[in-house]
Amino acid sequence: MTLTAFAAETEERFALARQVADAVLFEGYVLYPYRASAAKNRLRWQFGVLVPPAWGAECEEHDFQHTECLMEPKADATLSVEVRFLHARRRTVQRARPDGGFDTVSELDLDDRVLVPWDEGVEERVEVIAPVDELLGDGVVHPFHRPAREDTAPVLDAAGRTVGRLLRRREEINGTVRLSARELDGPYRALRLTAVVENTSGWTPPEGRGADRDAALPHSLVATHLLMALSAGSFLSMTDPPEWAKGAVAACRNLHTWPVLAGEPGRADLVLSSPIILEDHPAIAPESPGALYDATEIDEILALRTAALTDEEKREARGTDERAAAVIELADSMPAEVLERLHGAVRSLREVTGPGPTAPGPDLTDPGPGLTALGGFPDEYGVQRPDTPWWDPASDAGFDPTRDRVVVDGRSVGKGSRVELHPGLRHTDAQDIFLRGRTAEVEAVLHDVDGGVHLAVTVEGDPGADIRREQGRFLYFQPDEVTPLEDDA
Repeated sequence: MTLTAFAAETEERFALARQVADAVLFEGYVLYPYRASAAKNRLRWQFGVLVPPAWGAECEEHDFQHTECLMEPKADATLSVEVRFLHARRRTVQRARPDGGFDTVSELDLDDRVLVPWDEGVEERVEVIAPVDELLGDGVVHPFHRPAREDTAPVLDAAGRTVGRLLRRREEINGTVRLSARELDGPYRALRLTAVVENTSGWTPPEGRGADRDAALPHSLVATHLLMALSAGSFLSMTDPPEWAKGAVAACRNLHTWPVLAGEPGRADLVLSSPIILEDHPAIAPESPGALYDATEIDEILALRTAALTDEEKREARGTDERAAAVIELADSMPAEVLERLHGAVRSLREVTGPGPTAPGPDLTDPGPGLTALGGFPDEYGVQRPDTPWWDPASDAGFDPTRDRVVVDGRSVGKGSRVELHPGLRHTDAQDIFLRGRTAEVEAVLHDVDGGVHLAVTVEGDPGADIRREQGRFLYFQPDEVTPLEDDA
């Protein structure tokens, strides 16, 4: 296959994977209520941020991502890599003067929107195509450069008169993609592929200003992730590898990112390496009506709450960002039947309940008339119906999450206690790797309806801890997953 033919075929495969990759790219881009003035939209760009090296030396953020995975390429195979990230574009709002000049202002009030200063995200791509044989040894080094750029766009009122302009500036960015491969020891012909993305920008923090993340962001690679495809051959799953490869997978080093199989289920020639932990062959839910950029919420709730914003709140959201304006339009114009589909779906039910009935029955992949009004299932599916309610609401009266305490290793732990985290005892997910050994503060002691106890915590040193605390967003661990660090008075 020629490089041209491979590039065309890869583009088709990448197009499917980009549906998920776009969700990674814009994860948390602008959060409900989609206004720049909202507290949770003041600390942005949380995932996959590769900062300039000079800034990374002053903070806990990183200037590189390091991906390692296993592949079994066929003879004369070619590897295609696409690095994707957002380039922060700083937007300034200016009002027109009678003499034809412009003054920078904090907002520009129009009939349909309120324009305010904001950092927009511009998608960038870096493509590298190389024969696998060239990756052996020293590998391939591909530097890339994005120049500084400044643009202006007029702002017109309803009558078509120029009332201001938007000044947009992108700063210079430099980076490097390093690709290499090494054969594994043993009888299996497999290679360990290493892909490193680095921010090599020479920007340094201004003297006298101290550490300023806001100044570093325009020089950073935001939401950085990789798509990698083989022309012939396959990758191995990093989360469910074959038995012979488990040792080699465990030896792979993945720093600030995690690779999973992507694209069509059943194929293994495409990998997405993402700063957000995903499962193999991730997919966008078919019920999702469009991007809402706030994946920590449920689409149904988010759509309803967005539609319920006041007219003034919607004006500010429309002026915050074009993508926020699209969300407002989506929520306002969503047909009832589309909103109804967001109410929930049941997937892979037969894996839990066993073989289905031999006679035709209702489609359990989508809630419909065959399901009971309370979300239960017909008796013919073998679900046992208890004689007593599964939960007594009155039992909640004896619990107080902010005052309750639990004994861990002989010590009383409650709100305000400091603990060391040891997650992963139940093999939950790969995110535990990043939290193991970190210290945290207990925010609440919670009891579930099955009698289990859970500790809500915020991780110490997390720059977003204050915002998460205000929003009530915590991480949760069971008592045997923490070690108390000190006795409480």
